[in-house]
Amino acid sequence: MKVLLLKEPKDKDSGPDPYIKELGSYSLEATLIPVLSFEFVSLDSLFEKLSHPECYGGLVVTSPRALEAIKMSLKEKSKKEAWSKSLKQMWNIKPTYVVGKATASLVEEIGLIPQGEKSGNAEKLAEYICSREKPNSSALLFPCGALKREVLPTVLREKGIPLESLTVYQTTQHPDLQESLSSYFSQQGIPASVVFFSPSGVRFCLQHIQKLSGDLINQVKFAAIGPTTAEALEGAGMAVSCTAGSPTPQDLAAGIHRALHPQNC
Repeated sequence: MKVLLLKEPKDKDSGPDPYIKELGSYSLEATLIPVLSFEFVSLDSLFEKLSHPECYGGLVVTSPRALEAIKMSLKEKSKKEAWSKSLKQMWNIKPTYVVGKATASLVEEIGLIPQGEKSGNAEKLAEYICSREKPNSSALLFPCGALKREVLPTVLREKGIPLESLTVYQTTQHPDLQESLSSYFSQQGIPASVVFFSPSGVRFCLQHIQKLSGDLINQVKFAAIGPTTAEALEGAGMAVSCTAGSPTPQDLAAGIHRALHPQNC
């Protein structure tokens, strides 16, 4: 059975994509199609803020893209040296709050210690932060995307915990998306399951998939990496057959397997 994953492949240097590998263990043949393109912005401003850890109570990172922006802001030799010599240690005195294992492992790559990775989504991370931070303390620095949801900022604001957001990337549709989807459907046929990894993915892909599937759309099991993406699918009028218990390859693969083989449960 075929599964279409609407996400970009993991870096080739780090071995096979874990989602393809995990789905393969259930004899599911998965294919990745990149959905999003990212443009990084305000990297000088980001470095300026990272240069003054004394002004902040900690960091909040809710996406791998925000981490990529931090890495890019440290690319110049002098900035990299400043980070290694002192800034990293100064930030490590403070908490770095993250959502999910993927973001946590990227945080570790730049030498910081992640907290809250098991929260799984912005709502739970906000609760976790509120349980650890005092109202009216120093602001938490929040490098984020232009399309960030307001859940986390709203919850922290209501609890009096200051958050300083900085937009460091913008999300657009991948230039090859329509062509890639058309090619997949013409060569592979209609997949048993289609997995969405973000509300943006729903916005950019769903209409194309409905058109390409035609009358057979009701045979496709739609899956979501988490509750936010599931809400976006439901909001677009689609039934969600599976939402991963946590945003990991293991939970997603197990959920899709259950959705495709309900008689085995």
